[in-house]
Amino acid sequence: MSLNMERGGMAFTFKGGMLPMTVMELTSADPERIRDQLAGKISQSPAFFQHTPVVLNVEKLDEPHLALERICAVCRAHKLLPVAVRGGPDPVKQSAWALGLGWFPPQEAARARPLESVAPVAPVEPEAAEVEVAAPEPTAGAVGGGRIYRGTVRSGQQVTAPSGDLIVIGAVNAGAEVLAAGSVHVYGALRGRALAGIHGDPLAVIFCRELNAELLSVAGNYKRLEDVDPRLLGTAVQVRLQDDQLGIVPLT
Repeated sequence: MSLNMERGGMAFTFKGGMLPMTVMELTSADPERIRDQLAGKISQSPAFFQHTPVVLNVEKLDEPHLALERICAVCRAHKLLPVAVRGGPDPVKQSAWALGLGWFPPQEAARARPLESVAPVAPVEPEAAEVEVAAPEPTAGAVGGGRIYRGTVRSGQQVTAPSGDLIVIGAVNAGAEVLAAGSVHVYGALRGRALAGIHGDPLAVIFCRELNAELLSVAGNYKRLEDVDPRLLGTAVQVRLQDDQLGIVPLT
């Protein structure tokens, strides 16, 4: 009887969330061309190709459903895991489902708004940040289209600025996540995940006082903790795109 009672509880709950996901925007449906380019990418960043989930964007292809299975096979051979397809007519949706993949509708025009429409937020001076960290309770507010969060972002918590910059006057703990359409400023230790330019802004930057991040992302380009130069760990840095690769340099 006790066993049946234990099994009578809830087995799961559904929760919404924004997980880091790489979008592979395809401009060719030729599996051989894709294979050759992936081989070159592996030589540049082998750590990225470690069972990384990707969404295949086929909006720029004609009749992508005809090559979808072969494209997925090429990705898996290079340790990329296709999990869904974005865009395409109904045959693409049916092909995706037949392959066990999800399907997303084409990207909305609002997501592709000009970068100039993202209002910048002026960085907070370090001296002011030290005073604000002592605040007893976390608070949040909006400024110039962005957001300021005062306090520690704790494990399991997500703080987002859907437009503009996100300024965290405090630490970001391991297991926490901070996301912004613009840049991310962390005036404390960054131990969790930081994603800047979540709508594709390549000019977004991540700033932090103490780098120990689980994951860094700018406009969909990722770097994990194990990929970071150990000499930069625990230091103040800025993270920005350089030739389509994430570059991390000391913050002076």
